[in-house]
Amino acid sequence: MNQFGDYQNEIYFDGLRGIKPSLPVDFKRLEERASAALPQSVLSYVQRGCGDEFTQRRNVEAFSDWGLVPRMLVDTRVRDLSVDVFGKRYASPLMLCPIGVIGVCAQDGRGDIATARAAAAARVPMIASTLMNDSLETVAEALGEGDAFFQLYTPKDRDLAQSFVRRAEAAGYKGIVVTLDTWLTGWRPRDLNDSNFPQLRGVALANYFSDPLFRAKLAVPPEEDIAAAVRYWASIFGMTVTWDDLAWLRSITTLPLIVKGIQHPDDAKRAIDLGVDAIYCSNHGGRQANGGLASIDLLPALVAACGDVPVWFDSGIRSGTDVVKALAMGASMVGVGRPYAYGLALGGTAGVVHVIRSILAEADLLMAVDGFPDLAALRAAGLRRTRA
Repeated sequence: MNQFGDYQNEIYFDGLRGIKPSLPVDFKRLEERASAALPQSVLSYVQRGCGDEFTQRRNVEAFSDWGLVPRMLVDTRVRDLSVDVFGKRYASPLMLCPIGVIGVCAQDGRGDIATARAAAAARVPMIASTLMNDSLETVAEALGEGDAFFQLYTPKDRDLAQSFVRRAEAAGYKGIVVTLDTWLTGWRPRDLNDSNFPQLRGVALANYFSDPLFRAKLAVPPEEDIAAAVRYWASIFGMTVTWDDLAWLRSITTLPLIVKGIQHPDDAKRAIDLGVDAIYCSNHGGRQANGGLASIDLLPALVAACGDVPVWFDSGIRSGTDVVKALAMGASMVGVGRPYAYGLALGGTAGVVHVIRSILAEADLLMAVDGFPDLAALRAAGLRRTRA
């Protein structure tokens, strides 16, 4: 039986033939390489957070405040990291987070397509953003036998929101992930100092420009007057989703509904009462709001509040060790963002696959060495605070 950790053996045996990995296996060096390869405007947009980026830093640093307690004399020769997601079994709990500018992280501007192909090849689901350089239908085609969920930035026009949901259903997406914290952009000094907002330049708006309802509101098609199309997009982007809106969103689709950005247990309980199928613990990686607690510190209370309802997680994931810690706290699925964006920038589809395999290999080997043959054993052991 193949294990994710076997990727380590591939690398070492390749070394015997004089072949070293073309890309780094750790986040620090990956980011360094990508920083030299990406255009400055794209790099800044991917790297930046809000305000002085305190929350973004804490998302990463807070993982070191939690530690695993190994259990020895356990047979871990075979590890099972598989999870059930809405009735389908996946080999691992890893998923690719939605990144609105992932398209331009690729040299050819087709990063959404490359990500879809990588997700399919690595057998992990991706979450496709509303903001893409290719339409959601084109990305679904690139997935082949792979799976994706569709992330919805709910527009002010309810008819357009429903059109996006209908298109996602028809294209075969497995669920709708409603992002709650991005109905407007937070204060982002790095982007403001460069006057850099990619969408206002027409980047990642393919889902809007291809939508018949959106196009019907324009005097001329976007390809004839992109500036006018962008102005209209700016006027309708971002509805403040309230509890009434959430009930409406639940009513317009039979697909699983996941709400992204929940941080408080009371909000999670109320969302579950309204019929959502999963709670997504995330603070947008610190990209939307500053001054908040690290998401990993809020995860245990959310898991406790949600009972049998799955809790997805992202924010600050940089390694397989981070993934294991989130799983130990009870996360059902764990999303990775910036690392795969850097892998894409450096190596296209193959670069994303390399990042996925590296993260899963580290997670698998950590569980093997620490005495956790499966996720149930890992969660039973849990984590302890490393410091007060």
